[in-house]
Amino acid sequence: MHDTIQEILSRGVQVLDGAWGTQFQQKGLPLGQSPDLWNIEQPEKVLEVAKSYVDAGSDIIITNTFGCSVLTLKKSGQEARVHELNEAGVRLSKQAAGDRVKVFASMGPTGYLLMMGEVTEDEMFESFRLQAEGMKAGGADGIVVETMCDPEEAAIAIRAAKTTGLPVVGCMVFDSGENLDMTMMGTTVEDAARAMLDAGADIIGSNCGRGIEGFLDVCRRLHAVSGEKVWIKANRGMPEVVNGETVYTQTAEQFAAYIPELIESGAGFVGGCCGTSPEIIRAVRAKVGV
Repeated sequence: MHDTIQEILSRGVQVLDGAWGTQFQQKGLPLGQSPDLWNIEQPEKVLEVAKSYVDAGSDIIITNTFGCSVLTLKKSGQEARVHELNEAGVRLSKQAAGDRVKVFASMGPTGYLLMMGEVTEDEMFESFRLQAEGMKAGGADGIVVETMCDPEEAAIAIRAAKTTGLPVVGCMVFDSGENLDMTMMGTTVEDAARAMLDAGADIIGSNCGRGIEGFLDVCRRLHAVSGEKVWIKANRGMPEVVNGETVYTQTAEQFAAYIPELIESGAGFVGGCCGTSPEIIRAVRAKVGV
């Protein structure tokens, strides 16, 4: 395990941040539009979101770089800015974090399918490697490969992130199959865990796809394979349509009520994904303690 991860875990359970996309939408980001360019064009709004999670009690926050791989940026003709956007995204989170809070740069899926031949493994690796270079240049304390559905893509991203020498977290989405405990590709928790560990992930985990109650079994199974603490960022329940709008109705108290059992199941890093907010993270902080 990377020395940085060992040092972080020595402090006890770590509180992560919550959703960024919904926070950006509240600040004026049009629905469906990527926030990537905000690192340059609206840095004050990105900084506000990062700082809101620091103020809520997060020990680790991520960055506005989820869709900043070369392949993802290529869809909007911004691939030449991969280093600039990733470095800027990390620097904004570092500015909000100060000396106490760690920053793990967010690396999301490319949107291309290897199994369909849309891109080669080498092209995907280089796309993630260039993204990781920008993250390191910005001063990231680590990288989190998250919201992955294809274990092969996750492994490529992890290997690319590892070229920086930074600690790397690997997270996959388990929301398919009869028991909603498989990836979209039909990969089991155990097989996904082994794929991420074999690729070099220092910590493994899961995010997105389900409400927090669905992460208890997944967390136990990830912990059983890795033998290490697990990174969990759950959704704020599942969204509902109310008066024509998509909303998350789970309260902060209802979300945070699952935190003690998640910790008992092996989680050492707990936070939120879709629909969560600084209010949710404050409730999680209260359950974890100071």
